[in-house]
Amino acid sequence: MPGSAKDECTRAYKDYVAASGHSAYATTFYSRVVDLYIICGSGLNAPSQKAAEERALRSCQAGLKRWKVRTASGGCEIAASK
Repeated sequence: MPGSAKDECTRAYKDYVAASGHSAYATTFYSRVVDLYIICGSGLNAPSQKAAEERALRSCQAGLKRWKVRTASGGCEIAASK
């Protein structure tokens, strides 16, 4: 994850950490040899952990469509969940 405080993924992860309810953070699979981009998403304060994970995956997948990015290593995965 990039370290810039202005980076969307850094903000999404910090929001995940700060959230008090069921939350999840998803990111694209990353292979530093072939992938130049990291796309992420989060689901915060959902009614259940499963709902938070589903929201995070949808958010990440929407980022792939938004940025019109295809990663060589695949789609999105849950990186953290509570």
